[in-house]
Amino acid sequence: MDLSGKVAVVTGSGRGLGRAYAEALAAAGAAVVVNDVDEAAAETADAIRKAGGRAVPVVAPVGDAEVAGRLVGTAVEEFGRLDTMVTNAGILRDRVLWKMSDDDFDDVVRVHLRGTFTCARAAAVRMREQGEGGRLILVSSPAGQRGNFGQTNYAAAKAGIAAMARTWAMELAKAEILVNAIVPVAATEMTRTIPAFAPVIEEAERTGKPFPPWLRRDEGLGTAEDAASLVVFLASDEAKGVTGQAIGIGGDRLALWAHPREKAVDFADGGWTAERIAASWHAGIGAEPESFGIPAPKGP
Repeated sequence: MDLSGKVAVVTGSGRGLGRAYAEALAAAGAAVVVNDVDEAAAETADAIRKAGGRAVPVVAPVGDAEVAGRLVGTAVEEFGRLDTMVTNAGILRDRVLWKMSDDDFDDVVRVHLRGTFTCARAAAVRMREQGEGGRLILVSSPAGQRGNFGQTNYAAAKAGIAAMARTWAMELAKAEILVNAIVPVAATEMTRTIPAFAPVIEEAERTGKPFPPWLRRDEGLGTAEDAASLVVFLASDEAKGVTGQAIGIGGDRLALWAHPREKAVDFADGGWTAERIAASWHAGIGAEPESFGIPAPKGP
């Protein structure tokens, strides 16, 4: 997959999944603006350059329009253009609803949701000016698709990101800017806190052995590098026409997530009263309710 001549910005790319995305894009030939809140941005950019790639760091927290403008401006000043924006930056402030503070909620939504919005907007403005199309790759999560215990803020932000991808795919279609959400699952600091995963992740890191097939295939969990291939594909010319989708990847699994849609429909002449709904619910549209929450790992 040849990305020579293309330029990408990857937010939150000093470590974890973001670093894997930035390194994979650079290895495919793209020049990369590496962003994070600390010196990890410079460390990743330096590693890319030492491997023969092109990269510059920008240390700043995403959220404000000023930072988004700096990221896009750096891409143009250093490399002459912008082709791909990957909005990966995120934080966690996990609490159950009754213990979640206003700051817990606002901080996560600001980085994930507003950060995605401001960076995508700045990128879209530049790409429309260039007139050659482009790619917005927005990082969502299984929590945003199904909900997750203790993650009101994170799940809401990630669900919003998937919704923005569908909306922007329509708005930017005429400019040939493709917009997709990705739903990665990988061994990161977050997933190592899941009891069923932690021992396997720790053993793999200690021994260097690959994750077992049940984890890579059944649970769709692998390394950060496993997930990076999807970003490279979506940034490439091979992904022409792929837009408005939520695409999952992890371990050996690649998946297309369904969009929300009406599952069952019923009608009542003259409209529905609460009593009519109650009388027909269990045998009608409520006969097969939707599941919710991320399924617990099954194990080997």
